[in-house]
Amino acid sequence: MSGHELALQKALVARLTADAAVHALVGGRIFDLAPEGAETAHLLIGRGESRPVAADGCGMEHQVTLTAVSRFRGSEEAKAVLAAVRAALEGAHQEGIGLEADGVRTVSLSVRFADVFPASDGRRVFAVMRIRAVTEEV
Repeated sequence: MSGHELALQKALVARLTADAAVHALVGGRIFDLAPEGAETAHLLIGRGESRPVAADGCGMEHQVTLTAVSRFRGSEEAKAVLAAVRAALEGAHQEGIGLEADGVRTVSLSVRFADVFPASDGRRVFAVMRIRAVTEEV
């Protein structure tokens, strides 16, 4: 993992952990690999793709998958986590703050895709979202 990918993950975790609405739903349960028997609801930082941006500053474009996991009956909790995460991430850029960690900051960030569906075991509901971020060195 290059510096941009790890820095983006750290910045995502910091922003989501600090957000009151996200915290109310998932607490500090934001993982890149959930521990065995993890409480729900929780949020997983999953697959990530990145590629250089052909521009000054040697930026990187990222596609990162976030998955909310809920055991609440129905999709209400998963959708609430999705909405809170979207607001926290997009709000950072609307406020002009962006995300920053380890000398890397986001230039843009948005949720590009979301899907809410029940797991095949019928006991969990997933809210999968794909975010796009462009990072540059500070």
